[in-house]
Amino acid sequence: MKWYGLIGYPLGHSFSKKYFTQKFERERLNCRFENFPIESIELLPAVLKKNPLLLGLCVTIPYKEKVIPFLNELSPDVQQVGACNSIRIRNGKLTGFNTDTTGFKQSLLLQLQPHHTKALILGTGGASKAVEYVLRQLGIAYTFVSRTAKHGVITYETLSAEIVKSHPLIINASPAGTFPDTENCPDIPYEAIGNQHFLFDLIYNPAKTLFLKKGEERGAAIQNGHDMLIAQAEASWKLWNA
Repeated sequence: MKWYGLIGYPLGHSFSKKYFTQKFERERLNCRFENFPIESIELLPAVLKKNPLLLGLCVTIPYKEKVIPFLNELSPDVQQVGACNSIRIRNGKLTGFNTDTTGFKQSLLLQLQPHHTKALILGTGGASKAVEYVLRQLGIAYTFVSRTAKHGVITYETLSAEIVKSHPLIINASPAGTFPDTENCPDIPYEAIGNQHFLFDLIYNPAKTLFLKKGEERGAAIQNGHDMLIAQAEASWKLWNA
């Protein structure tokens, strides 16, 4: 039996275990997928030692950046993005990949229009780095929005209606609105959103976050993170078995 798993904390929101377990059953694969909710990335070596049959790991919040020092080899995308969400394990050697970029790009292109030339990225964590990488590939200008001011980042407090109007693509790469905190959403001037906007939420649970609901109410196109997660999971599966 081949073993795979997921590291992160907490893992109550996890998509991976259900998806891969169903995939293994559907395709009649002799494989198993386990969650490893570790409170510190320092516990990763202990997980690997205790589970020597692991061939691959998904990496989720909050370890997409913190896991990098534990890897033996980085793919070019991890080197450029600065975050890892997928690890291939071979003879004790850990190779890091970023399949979030693949998943996000495939999903984004489903509804992206020619006028979506400027974007706001809400959040500055590991997931936002994959978003930034793809927007650069597509030639879309972007601005980061965070609670804390830093170089190249504006704050939610300074995010004006004028800025929102001039950025028709808005991507939520923060955890705001994730189940069970479904009454929460990024604090942006939603009144500035119109039918030329495209709101993309990396969250998949709930399927329609408050962020997306508010955008939809104002005529915006919306997309959640479900298709992205499927695409990145399948990309990880190919890498684990390459």
